Amino acid sequence: MGAVADVIVVGGGVSGLTTALLLAERGLRVRVWSRDAVTATTSAVAGALWWPYRIEPAELVGAWSLETLRVYEELAAVPAETGVRMVAGVHGGERLAALGPWARSLDQVSEVPEGLRVTLPLIDMPAHLRWLAGRLATAGGVVERRTVRGFEEAAAEARVVVNCTGLGARELVPDPGVRAVRGQLVVVENPGIDEWFTHADPASSTTTYLFPQPGGLVLGGTAEVDDPRREPDPGTAREIVERCARVRPEIAGARVIGHRVGLRPSRDAGVRIEAEDLPGGGLLVHNYGHGGAGVTVARGCARAAAQLVG
Repeated sequence: MGAVADVIVVGGGVSGLTTALLLAERGLRVRVWSRDAVTATTSAVAGALWWPYRIEPAELVGAWSLETLRVYEELAAVPAETGVRMVAGVHGGERLAALGPWARSLDQVSEVPEGLRVTLPLIDMPAHLRWLAGRLATAGGVVERRTVRGFEEAAAEARVVVNCTGLGARELVPDPGVRAVRGQLVVVENPGIDEWFTHADPASSTTTYLFPQPGGLVLGGTAEVDDPRREPDPGTAREIVERCARVRPEIAGARVIGHRVGLRPSRDAGVRIEAEDLPGGGLLVHNYGHGGAGVTVARGCARAAAQLVG
């Protein structure tokens, strides 16, 4: 039995840590139970460009995304600490008119022949997750490595349990609408590229993107629905490098320094932020189903979930 808690947040990715931080800053005693080390969660693998990608429901996502954007713009003042930088780039093939109303709130955006040129937060996720965990500790929160078999375990130690388990919600809730959308990335030595680029192919499960991160140039990617493979596929890795090299030829000769696979926690009905009573009088608050945009909506969804905690 750990320390006394008002709230236990199950899940130590970006959604769990952000929700826990908001609750701790309100003066609640918060513990986070995470199966994996914070920097080994799905969030840590994310390419992490702010953009509402593969996430529903559309009528709520815009507000959550913009609220999170404003926070990242502030955090970008100290990138070495927070992992957040504002970086210019191009969304290939995009046009403002095709986006939701949220796009009208973007600063530094213009239409160019290749697509939409815009300056957005690009987040070095391991650094950002460490920063969140540090902020949480300063606010009195505790992160514990613990695998949870059911929410009643947490309810035995805190009146409120917050479910930020991502893909784990499929078994824990259980919610069969939660499914893995596999994303594979390749990291290469950066040959001098300082802007990001993305281009989604609506006809396939591929998105071509390149993100200059402090640890190398991150190349992607895939969106393979119901594919639970966690090992990198060598053929897929070659295709990713080839696609990115068609955009920036200098990538063809870049040395590969790593491969990553992350399983995006998609949900058929979109993000679930909802409270339900637990047997025994506790409260279970859900915050999961963020698909490919958990980083993009982290603060907005955390605040919505924190409001349900009461």
